[in-house]
Amino acid sequence: MTTSDAFQSRPGPPAGPRRDPLPLRGRTALVTGAARRAGIGFAVARRLAAYGASVYLHHHVPHDAAQPWGADPDGPEALAADVRALAVDGAVVAHGPADLTAPGAPAALVGAAAEALGGRLDILVANHALSGSDGGLDEVDAGMLDAHWAVNTRSTVLLVQAYARRRKEGEDGGRVVMMTSGQDLGNGMPDELAYALAEGALASATRTLATTLVRRGITVNTVNPGPVDTGYATAGTHASVAALFPGGRWGRPDDPARLVAWLATDEAAWITGQVITSDGGFGR
Repeated sequence: MTTSDAFQSRPGPPAGPRRDPLPLRGRTALVTGAARRAGIGFAVARRLAAYGASVYLHHHVPHDAAQPWGADPDGPEALAADVRALAVDGAVVAHGPADLTAPGAPAALVGAAAEALGGRLDILVANHALSGSDGGLDEVDAGMLDAHWAVNTRSTVLLVQAYARRRKEGEDGGRVVMMTSGQDLGNGMPDELAYALAEGALASATRTLATTLVRRGITVNTVNPGPVDTGYATAGTHASVAALFPGGRWGRPDDPARLVAWLATDEAAWITGQVITSDGGFGR
């Protein structure tokens, strides 16, 4: 073969980039901690549905009811109905409760979500967390540490395990997105030690989980959204934190939701093992 022949046999330039307006059409997703309209989980569920996915919203209302901000007044079915209004092409939107402090709850939740969505689960967004400022080094005790570990870390790893076990050999397009809190940036979180340790463990485990699951066609990434206005801050705290953003405003739930939804698409297929900060330049 001459040089000229070899050159002519090469494939031509790739087709121009195109974007599917429904990049998650036919996919299925479980979003944990999606129980409040003001929360990130609800915003993520809406984005995934708008991109074409069938979505299962997990909730644990007793946790929210015990917090100063309280549970969503309209209840989980109303939130699911709002997400269902965005569904396209016959996509399903369902919801269900789970107390993820129970060791067997993560696997049961994954099973319930998959069954509700037709037997398959493509996307896992582990957004849930035990909230509350338990205090710093002088205040923390074994109970606080164990509680945050059980909910924020142990249950997330068990969710990933149960999700991965349901994936078929050679199946591609699996996505796991976890959440962290930027505890390794700036001055850390000295007043929320138990929470910071539990969330930090997920950031630390991201690359290990990604390496473990890459041959199963699953990407694993973690998002640090920075401070997001989900209704928990007092007026004084809200103003002082807003001043630390270059743009002068807190993150809104849909800010991290857009990133999470994109990570679930095929456009992000080459991204795995990353802890991605999407915080509007907070505290830089």
